[in-house]
Amino acid sequence: MPIQIIINLIIAVLWMFLFESYSFSTFFVGYLFGVGLLLLMERFIPDRFYFYRLWAILKLLFLFIKELIMANVQVVKLVYSPKLKMEPGIIAVPIDVRTNWEITMLANLITLTPGTLTVSVAPDNMHIYIHAMDAPDADEVIKEIKGTFEKAIMEVTR
Repeated sequence: MPIQIIINLIIAVLWMFLFESYSFSTFFVGYLFGVGLLLLMERFIPDRFYFYRLWAILKLLFLFIKELIMANVQVVKLVYSPKLKMEPGIIAVPIDVRTNWEITMLANLITLTPGTLTVSVAPDNMHIYIHAMDAPDADEVIKEIKGTFEKAIMEVTR
């Protein structure tokens, strides 16, 4: 991916030199031209096109914001309910992410979401232990984490 960005920037700078116009608009047109060239040459470049990864990062960001808002609403409902109907618990979530970066990202996203907290990662990196403020069904919590955060992280990194 970094080589693609460098190639794209070189194409944009060359475009500016060819047109002898050193403005941002000329650079931007050259950058778009470079994107088009890289898309045409995509099958000859070993890594996937870098805009796909940027798109996956944006999707992960918006997913986190959505989950953050939904979790805040759920926590507010639990806190302001007349009777506490919480069922807290610690859940072992099997994980498919393998690198330290992926595991750290998953643990941080879980911890930053209100109502959940990453407690520990298993020594073999096969499970992550989380504390959920309200987890009446552990399988549902596992399915939700694997279907949202873990899937989005794997789209970004793989």
